[in-house]
Amino acid sequence: MPGRIRQYFRDRKDDVQDYTDGSGVIGKFILIVLGVYLLVAVVLGMFWSSEPDTFSVREHTRTVASEMDREPVAGFATTVTMIRVAETLLDKPGGYISNDIFPPGLWLDNMPSWEYGALVQLRDLSRAMRKDISRSQSQSAEDPDLIVAEPQFHFDSGSWAIPSTEAEYRRGIEALYRYLDRLSRRDQPSAQFFARADNLNNWLADLETRLGSLSRTLGESVGKASVSEAVANLNPDDPLAEEASGEEVKTPWTQIDNVFYEARGSSWALLHIFHAIEVDFRKVLNDKNAMASVKQIIIELEGAQGSMWSPVILNGSGFGVLANHSLTMAAYLSRASAAISDMRDLLSRG
Repeated sequence: MPGRIRQYFRDRKDDVQDYTDGSGVIGKFILIVLGVYLLVAVVLGMFWSSEPDTFSVREHTRTVASEMDREPVAGFATTVTMIRVAETLLDKPGGYISNDIFPPGLWLDNMPSWEYGALVQLRDLSRAMRKDISRSQSQSAEDPDLIVAEPQFHFDSGSWAIPSTEAEYRRGIEALYRYLDRLSRRDQPSAQFFARADNLNNWLADLETRLGSLSRTLGESVGKASVSEAVANLNPDDPLAEEASGEEVKTPWTQIDNVFYEARGSSWALLHIFHAIEVDFRKVLNDKNAMASVKQIIIELEGAQGSMWSPVILNGSGFGVLANHSLTMAAYLSRASAAISDMRDLLSRG
């Protein structure tokens, strides 16, 4: 009997040892798989964070016109550029990242900010196309495809399912393709594009406020006094009284890179849009002597797309030792905004 008891406990010990050895192998396998996944996610994240290259609007317009066997009529360049910008958001490396719920897209914040900046410009232009550019007057009917495209691009940018953001934006792109097809028909075009000064001026007015807001937020990377509080603290009865500057407003350090990349995305989209405007609105720009302003805007937007040689967004003080990428970007956007203001003034003259 004692021998049987010893044998029983010896068998149980062997079973426990086998189980422990098996669990150790499984645990090591899980750790290896997890490590490989994290390594792949990091490499993919670095690749997905690379910004899309610029493209030639004129060359792309000619290519699309040739593929469709159509003449690039007024509005052709602007429409194909909108389509290319929208498709870039969805088809660039990593696809559309802003609504990702799994790594590595979940960990990235710079590229979603870039996407949002480009998306805002696409939304504004699609609204201007629907509201003004495709209509001859205030009582004209809206274009049926632009009625579809404009709200599709305003769909929630962070929805990942039922419906997904990508699916909704694809519907907007399809609507733009239909508009482009009707616009460029040789026999009987059923879509319109009115390249008039007032239509362009209305869109520029919205754009000027967009760039002004971005420039202000970029400039607040080093902190600025609040203008509204400074004005509120003035003593109207004593002009010689000491002026209060108000509380300092500063962009949180966790948001500095996000604001910077939103500005990069906006300037990337605007660079191509202004190249398209230079083509489609050439007659009115020449008539209003506004072509120089367009060239100046393009130069500033090209400067805003300069190569990034730093792995992080530096935030040195305005006159400090380290660079401040936000202030550099703000300078380009401010000069572009000033050129837009000059352009609007020229367009509004008779």
